[in-house]
Amino acid sequence: MLGPMLGEAWHAMGSNRMRTALTMLGMVIGVGSVVPIGQGAQYAVAQTISTMGSNLYIVIAGSTSTGGVRTGSGFGPTLNVADAEAIAELDDVTHVAPTHQGTQQLVYGAKNWSATVVGTTPSYLDARSWTLVSGYAFSESDVRSATRVALIGKTAAENLFVPGEDPVGKTIRIRQTPFTIIGVLGAKGQNLDGRDQDDTIIIPLTTAQRKVFGVPFAGSVRVIMVQASSAEAMPSVEKSVTALLRQRHRIREDMDNDFYIRNLAAAADSAAETTRVMSLLLGAIASVSLLVGGIGIMNIMLVSVTERTREIGIRMAIGARQKDILTQFLLEAIMISITGCLIGLILGIGGALLVNAITDMVIVISGGSVLVAFAVAASVGVFFGLYPARKAAALDPIEALRYQ
Repeated sequence: MLGPMLGEAWHAMGSNRMRTALTMLGMVIGVGSVVPIGQGAQYAVAQTISTMGSNLYIVIAGSTSTGGVRTGSGFGPTLNVADAEAIAELDDVTHVAPTHQGTQQLVYGAKNWSATVVGTTPSYLDARSWTLVSGYAFSESDVRSATRVALIGKTAAENLFVPGEDPVGKTIRIRQTPFTIIGVLGAKGQNLDGRDQDDTIIIPLTTAQRKVFGVPFAGSVRVIMVQASSAEAMPSVEKSVTALLRQRHRIREDMDNDFYIRNLAAAADSAAETTRVMSLLLGAIASVSLLVGGIGIMNIMLVSVTERTREIGIRMAIGARQKDILTQFLLEAIMISITGCLIGLILGIGGALLVNAITDMVIVISGGSVLVAFAVAASVGVFFGLYPARKAAALDPIEALRYQ
């Protein structure tokens, strides 16, 4: 019984192709506009957040004044390695990495390149979830001995070495000081503020302090990276770090902190929330298109009922029940909706792949989104097709046969 009804529905759609196509347009636009790109944006932000590491705080040194001129945060001698060692003893702290960094010129043979040089400890790689694609990481003994070894990021390596050349074992110069590359860092891409994380050289902290940057006081650092054991523990860790540093720096209750604490997880959540809002906005646009498409389906089905009133009367006269008429017109509405959804998916996915080829925008197409699209399309067909179908089923057979 269902097969012949589907055939009749398909025939009814094909009898006026232009009208059917225009009716589907709202469904095509609604489904095709958001499914791949909205999810792609969320995926791209999630990937960027994951490259930063999880549950991270950054403790930044305060500012300093020289001759009445105040420097920005991070340049005051208010944090040191001993502070980092004390923080590492706190509960719910898994990794602590004191860091001193800045931009320096790298030289290899006849090539040179400006990159971020990070002086830190082995815990930095653990806190940032940073892996190596070749070579090995430096150790605590390298930090104690101020060994001149380095780990190089993907971007820095590409600009210093010829394609295919293995940087491991090569010697580069940073401020005329030779460094041996012992490892190549895995690619991380851009961070949330758009800076290239792979344009980096990581060296032992003591080497950076003595050979590259110089420090006003022995052991002073610009940044201490702190990783909490879990997202739930982050508020308590922040309070503990603040209380500990105020105690160690002998800061009275009426005085401001001489350091700043930045919550990277909060910044990541803010970026993720922005993406969610964008996805909701795209969803709202799609909903309006689906609403317009649904109204179009209801309108065209009402016109179809009027045009086929005599046909409905003949069907009832030869034994068709009200349920059969209702099912027939409801199937037509659902088929229009689902066909529009299918065309929208094809056009949306094709357009998204074209955008990806031109702009490298991340495209994510999941089976779940396709199933949801079809479920929504079927629901729109049922909701907006029900009234015309019920109107058709409620026609009086005699009056329907008299209709001209």
